[in-house]
Amino acid sequence: MARLRVESFMMSADGFSAGPNQSMEAPLGERGGELAKWFYPTRSFQAMFGKDQGTTGVDDGFAARGFVNIGANIMGRNMFSPSRGAWEDHDWKGWWGPNPPYHSPVFVLTHHPRPSLEMEGGTVFHFTTGAPKEVLARAFDAAGGRDVRLNGGTAVVRDFLRAGLVDHLHLVVAPVLLGAGEKLLEGIDLAGLGLRNVETVPGEGALHLVYARGPAD
Repeated sequence: MARLRVESFMMSADGFSAGPNQSMEAPLGERGGELAKWFYPTRSFQAMFGKDQGTTGVDDGFAARGFVNIGANIMGRNMFSPSRGAWEDHDWKGWWGPNPPYHSPVFVLTHHPRPSLEMEGGTVFHFTTGAPKEVLARAFDAAGGRDVRLNGGTAVVRDFLRAGLVDHLHLVVAPVLLGAGEKLLEGIDLAGLGLRNVETVPGEGALHLVYARGPAD
């Protein structure tokens, strides 16, 4: 059965998944880039830039499996662009260059629709104003029986969690303290949503916590 999966979602030791004041220079907010230090050395990250190098340990293993059996993606407007309000610049095509790492349909949640954007490598960005349940139904249909990955940002993942739509949640706890920003789990009752811990694995640069519905794999 196809699932909605949150993979490699980063969090500081004090619970923040993004720093304040997102900008072109700071896509994850101020100091938010520190959350991804575990990811940068991995072969999975390097492969996004066409490089055949990088570490292949525990951290890379978790990063790599997050891309397996994914048929569609969902993300928020803030993950696609630092701009707000009506789309004034249709030349902006995301942070990832001409060949984004998704290679599948990507549904971008926004209050301001714009035409779909087809990129290299099979990625097509669809800009939609639907509610989480409606967007997820479209994503499952586009995924053709495979899983859907919910990429973020923090507010979007919180909305899907509160709606009880997330089947698999992989959190990566980085050993940094941000002190401010956006908190993912504040006010969220994972146990009450039917999610339980099925894996706790220390990696080279972070701690991996996996929560899922049903029995452990």
